[in-house]
Amino acid sequence: MELKHYSLAANPSWLAQLLKWVNLRPEEGERTWMMFAFYTFVSVGLRWAEDSTVALFLDEYGAGPLPWMYIASAVMGMALVFVYSWLQKVFPLRWVVVAIAPCMVAPLMLLVVLRWGINLPYFSVVVVFLLRLWVDSLYVVNDLNTSIVANQLFNIREIKRTYPLISSGLLIADVISGFSLPWLLSFARLNRVIMIACGVIVMASAILCYLTYQYRSSFPDLPQRLMPQEQASRHRRIQAPLKRYTLQLFAFVGLLQVIGLLVDFQYLQELKTNLGDRELASFLGIFGGIIGLCELGTQWFFSSRLIERFGVFFTAALLPAAVGFVMPGLIGLLYSIPAIQSSAFFWGLVGLKFCDELLRYTFVVSSSPVLYQPIPERIRSRMQALSGGTAEAIATGAAGIIILITMYICGLFVPPTMQKWVFVGETMVVAVACLKVVWLLRSRYVDLLVLSAERGELSAANVGLRAFQQGVVKALEEKGNTADKHSCIELLAQIDPQGAADVLAPILFKLPSDLQRHSLEVMLTTAPTPAHLSEVRWLLERHPDNIDPEVFALALRYVWLADPNPNLSQIEEYLHQRHHSLTRATAAALLLRQGTPLQKIAATKTLRRMLTHKQERERVNGVKALREVVYLQALRIHIPNLLQDESLRVRCAVLEMIASTRMEEYYSALLTALYYKSTRATAMRALVKMENEALNILLQIATNAHKPEVLRMYAWRTIAQICTTEAVETLWLQLESSWGTTRHHILRSLLKIQKQSEMCNLVDKFQQSRVENLIEQELRFLGEIYGAYLDLQPQSILENNQTNQRVKILRDLLQRALTEMEWDIRERILLLLKLLYSPEQMQAAAFNLRSESVVNLAKGLEILEHTVNLPTKSLLLNILDKRSHQEKLSYLLEAKFTEYQQMSVSERLQKMLSLAPFLSDWCLACCFHFAQASRIRLTINEILLALRHPTGFVREAAIAYLSVVSHRVLLELLPKLQKDTHPLVAMQIQELIKKYQFTPKAN
Repeated sequence: MELKHYSLAANPSWLAQLLKWVNLRPEEGERTWMMFAFYTFVSVGLRWAEDSTVALFLDEYGAGPLPWMYIASAVMGMALVFVYSWLQKVFPLRWVVVAIAPCMVAPLMLLVVLRWGINLPYFSVVVVFLLRLWVDSLYVVNDLNTSIVANQLFNIREIKRTYPLISSGLLIADVISGFSLPWLLSFARLNRVIMIACGVIVMASAILCYLTYQYRSSFPDLPQRLMPQEQASRHRRIQAPLKRYTLQLFAFVGLLQVIGLLVDFQYLQELKTNLGDRELASFLGIFGGIIGLCELGTQWFFSSRLIERFGVFFTAALLPAAVGFVMPGLIGLLYSIPAIQSSAFFWGLVGLKFCDELLRYTFVVSSSPVLYQPIPERIRSRMQALSGGTAEAIATGAAGIIILITMYICGLFVPPTMQKWVFVGETMVVAVACLKVVWLLRSRYVDLLVLSAERGELSAANVGLRAFQQGVVKALEEKGNTADKHSCIELLAQIDPQGAADVLAPILFKLPSDLQRHSLEVMLTTAPTPAHLSEVRWLLERHPDNIDPEVFALALRYVWLADPNPNLSQIEEYLHQRHHSLTRATAAALLLRQGTPLQKIAATKTLRRMLTHKQERERVNGVKALREVVYLQALRIHIPNLLQDESLRVRCAVLEMIASTRMEEYYSALLTALYYKSTRATAMRALVKMENEALNILLQIATNAHKPEVLRMYAWRTIAQICTTEAVETLWLQLESSWGTTRHHILRSLLKIQKQSEMCNLVDKFQQSRVENLIEQELRFLGEIYGAYLDLQPQSILENNQTNQRVKILRDLLQRALTEMEWDIRERILLLLKLLYSPEQMQAAAFNLRSESVVNLAKGLEILEHTVNLPTKSLLLNILDKRSHQEKLSYLLEAKFTEYQQMSVSERLQKMLSLAPFLSDWCLACCFHFAQASRIRLTINEILLALRHPTGFVREAAIAYLSVVSHRVLLELLPKLQKDTHPLVAMQIQELIKKYQFTPKAN
């Protein structure tokens, strides 16, 4: 079946070719064509109605009252948009979108009937005004309705491809209505044309009814007022960024509408001046037909591709840029030519209108629904109605007021020859403002799509130290959560480690014992100074029963280290048995540093008694004291027993002591402790404290493929936590030379460093090029995977049906292993991108890309499109999208990231085994099992490499292959294979020995 699909991709039918031309995918075809048909028919009806009512209006009023029409249209549009939004609260969305067009057509038909039947003075004039007004309102509601339906039917990626084609229905309508209107007018009056238009609109509503019924799962079943509580709380969480984004969308839509109306007013004014009434209607129809053909070609073949390639904001900015700068300059150029000066402004405005319509109904119309996709689905349609529809209505009224004020001012102060240029200048100003709004929208788009608050990390670079220190003191002195106060102390230690003692020492006497302990630990991380001796000594002067033993021991140590002339005899008194074990251990450790020989002997005896004591607390405190001892001397003999102590606390304390005293002979104990969950965290902390000294021993473990996977993973994580320049560079070097799970572990480790770093991202320009090279390397290997997947398709039926069935099962297993490797590579690519771009945005993208929902997948791809700026961005989006292996391979071939030539199954399998270091263990094992079932000859080199593989089931697969293809070689290797310690392999060897009755030779 896959092979058949591949042949179709290679030799597409006319339908597949057509979809490719218009940049559609097969699964989008039905929805797109039905939406296209609906929009085309409804637009034909609206165009006939609009051109007819424009001709009636200009015949009755002329161009002068147009600004009043704009103001009235704005009021009417706003009212209808609010009604439309209210209907969504009362009725399910599917009912609203289907019923709105027939409900809007009914008043239009009524007005036409009234104009026919009633012949009262001035009545016809009023009806003509209402007709024109209602048709304008129909346009607002229809465009809004179509955009909302499209946003429900298509996800954020699909709509970029499909909506340009759907919106081209308006362009088809321009062509049909433009060239058919003069023919209709030849045998029907304008009133009859309007009635025919209403009938076409009702017919289009029937298509929409069928479409929404077929895809009713895309529409919410309940009105918006019956919103689930969970969705309501989610909406409240994003209310602030959503409000900002909606206001900017409101401004964008409004400014575009103002630009259109300013251009439209100037254009119609010139038409009225230069053409008669009947000529005007015909000119409008022919002009609409011509521009419709141009728009149609642009929309079908360029619009969706331009949006996908350059993004929605580039295309949205084309209209204000062209209308605001290019076309006014062209009008000025034509006006400066004396031969055509009399008609230059007329044709210049025709060109300006042509440019406005071409860009508005191609790129802008195609881009605008995408801008609403970041808004949560549940409130999207209502926000679209309020933001889009209301903005257009208000902008229409504002444009009318601007035109009236401009005409009034021009009549008083501007010469008649210059009045036209005032409107051109206003258009340019509004266009510049629109470009500014597009820039602001672009910055908010991905933030809202990610739905993450902008949480900056505190650091010394962006926080005032004095104000921060005062805040810490205030937080510690006031009543509050103890956990929050511990966090304050920890944050202070990270931001200002040198000044932490100056902040904490003066308030030690006010703090509870647990905060005193934490504060003293922070103060001891830097060299203790005599400046704070008095505050710390106060803790030692208190009665022992009134102070926590751990606080007392820390204070004793601080005073000893800070005092230039410590009282050794006073410290010796603390060795007495009446004192707490922690105090005795601390005093003994301090005396071993600088005491007299007799004091050192006494301290050693004290510690020996503690290390061999029956009570766990005594042993733990004794081991803790050893961290501060410079020379362990006779106490070393107790360490092996302490490492085997029954108490976990004792063993963990020994591990920390080994790292603190740099006891190289026991470093292996630290590495062994990484393997066990109970001691892992302690071992990691201990190794991190050793910094660069631990790098080599950790690297030996991390790069040893024969070590357990969990041990290697935590070795990489520990290297990352060391976080020195040497450790980071080690990770980068290993990242470039590693593959598979090892690369995955290193990437995770680098990202841990990035998360803890104060830098915006971890990579400089040199390292960025490293990341780009790694991404390209992953893409190249993907090409090999896709090539293998295509070549390992079902072959001709073998004679032995049972054998054929086994081959089929193993082939399926191998293809599944290839698919799993593809997913692993996708994950590594996303991790690599996290090194280059915002972790929050990349995390949101990765989360959505892992989803089975096509809507979430589209959101993830959209985030990537607006975040990633690599040369391979387009290729990455296609690879991460849900496309077939054939399509993805064709993209890689087009980008020259791989070479593909169809191979036989045996050739492809041998090619894969030549890439064994890049294959996953499971995929490698599947290769040998498939080769065994298919009787494919492999080289001795490939077999020997698999027999030495660190993973047991890979060795098992290689032995199973040998047992079928070469009994002689297997019998020669059995003596060596018997030594394998893996249970799976050992069991297999025993079975083979029984099968072949093999007797090992005596040594």
